[in-house]
Amino acid sequence: MSATVTAAPVAGAGGGTPRRRPAPVSRILRTELVKQYSAWRVRLLLLACWLGPGLLVFAVDQQSTLPSDTLFGRWMHATGWAGPLVVLGVAGTWALPLVTSMVAGDVFASEDRLGTWRHLIITVRSHRRIFAAKAIASLTVIGLLVAGLALSSIAGGLLAVGSRPLTGVDGHQLSGADAAGNVLLAWLCALAPTLALAAIGLLGSIALGRSPMGLLLPMLVALGMQVAQLLPLPVALRLALPGYAFISWNGLFADPQQPGPLLIGVGVSLAWAVVATVLAYLLFLRRDFTNLNNDGAGRRALTLGVVPLAGLLAATTAVLAVATGAGGSGITQDKVQRSVATAFAHLYRYQQAQMRQPAVTEAQVQATASCDKSEGLGPQDGAGNDWRCTVSWTVPGFNATAQAVYQLDVAANGRYTADGDGPVQLNGYFLIVTDGKAVPNPLWQFDGTVDLLP
Repeated sequence: MSATVTAAPVAGAGGGTPRRRPAPVSRILRTELVKQYSAWRVRLLLLACWLGPGLLVFAVDQQSTLPSDTLFGRWMHATGWAGPLVVLGVAGTWALPLVTSMVAGDVFASEDRLGTWRHLIITVRSHRRIFAAKAIASLTVIGLLVAGLALSSIAGGLLAVGSRPLTGVDGHQLSGADAAGNVLLAWLCALAPTLALAAIGLLGSIALGRSPMGLLLPMLVALGMQVAQLLPLPVALRLALPGYAFISWNGLFADPQQPGPLLIGVGVSLAWAVVATVLAYLLFLRRDFTNLNNDGAGRRALTLGVVPLAGLLAATTAVLAVATGAGGSGITQDKVQRSVATAFAHLYRYQQAQMRQPAVTEAQVQATASCDKSEGLGPQDGAGNDWRCTVSWTVPGFNATAQAVYQLDVAANGRYTADGDGPVQLNGYFLIVTDGKAVPNPLWQFDGTVDLLP
């Protein structure tokens, strides 16, 4: 049911019939928040977001198998800061689009289903204040749900493993304090694409009324962006999609950090959030609430919804192509070789420390990589699972050069998995035994990223 918001009468000119002043935004906002928190789905989401991630991370940390197919999943036994990053990766794919659909995608459509628009308009007497209150209420709930996902997963990881050093995407070690700051920053940056999806949810809720498509719109848009990230798109177009900020946070865990893609992703997401919110506002002001059979914007949804967002995508792509100079897939042979050599050097140093060997530095290792795609046939760039790299390094203390082979599966977004293919003494076993204790071999298989920007 829609709560009643009263408005104080104001005397008309010349002592005539008093007219009502629009209700204050604060009073409408309180009413909208009450309606949000009284819905069973919102209560269920709050419970799931504030308890589910922590319990899940804690349970996974107690298992012998880990989600090694997800970024940082293979390090969940090593540090409590890996769990929140695994949850963040999954949340950007499923949880956050679902949250925006259930909250922002239904905040206006619920009035259509209940048939309470005329009562609400007459009571409040201000379309602008209704829109502002509903938008702020939905964003408040979404912010609380995102905070629950982040804090719950952090608590679960720290309770299970503790604050230990975290291995970054290039193999270097981050202290517990540095990892904590970067994890919180990564979750904070994920708010930008979440706001973009929320604004699209507001737009769909207004444009499509009681139609289920309005509720599903953020999920469908997020799914479309995920599929697009798997395709061999040009770099500029990939960066122009607001969903790219859900995956570009991994640049925070490289040394040196790669903030360029993340800053672009956040900026693009905020631009989408602003444009979609303005479009939703314009549609709401033009909607006819006197016709009970009209529960949406109809053809205006195309002219004031789809077309402007498509234009924003085209304009953003053009601007990024010129500003960054990025072209093609962004994945080149030189970038792959540098990334693999850097990650190997960091992880070799870590492996030697695990085996209680004398400490070495990356400068002593002098790792280089020679990579080719499709056995050197065809273009030596782009994504694919046919990359093969031979890593050469200097064995400290022996003045000798050794080599190791890795098979690479490089995704279109620049992330890759390197699978050891010999020698067996270095990367042939999943576990290494030191001081009678078996620990994961960091060089058996490792993840890495290629910066798509020039």
